[in-house]
Amino acid sequence: MSVEDRTRLNRRAFLGTAAAGLGAGLSPAFAMNGSTEMDASVAAGSVRNNVSSFRMLRWQDYFDNTRNGAILVDLTSRALHYWSDDQATYRLYPTSVPLSEDLTRRGRTEVVQKVVAPSWRPTPSMKERNPEWPDVVEGGSPDNPLGSHALYLSWTYYRIHGTHDTRKIGRRSSNGCVGLYNEHISELFAMTKVGTQVLLI
Repeated sequence: MSVEDRTRLNRRAFLGTAAAGLGAGLSPAFAMNGSTEMDASVAAGSVRNNVSSFRMLRWQDYFDNTRNGAILVDLTSRALHYWSDDQATYRLYPTSVPLSEDLTRRGRTEVVQKVVAPSWRPTPSMKERNPEWPDVVEGGSPDNPLGSHALYLSWTYYRIHGTHDTRKIGRRSSNGCVGLYNEHISELFAMTKVGTQVLLI
């Protein structure tokens, strides 16, 4: 065996061993805690950053039916679940969620309006906290907090919308709304209709 073959073999063996070790180190031990979140056992002193912690769910556990489609948002696991009217389609998306409990709303609502390239206006309380913010950011603007699409809910000021700032997904980062990657809100937008049921838990 030539030196070059031994080097190639040693490199391959090293990479294989490293990948196996890394994979074993990342395999979480899951335990359900009442939300849709999965708790991964974490070594003492280590930090969990945006660990994917959601699982597939059954619509029957949350809705009486899927008439007009159904959206479940789990604020703990930061996940949005969608079931189509005929239950043939199920989607699971990572989300951003409100920064704090006082900005959070839970319960049943529905989609009342669908808007492509929505304009954004700060709520009165946002403007009070941040008077330097603009009164409006037009749809299509790269700094528009609502991203490419928005599903308006029956609750005033609450939306499920896209975001151009992808760092927000998987974090507590909103002023009350639920944010998705723009490609995900675009897909969800196409599947939902006015009247789609929404439940935030």
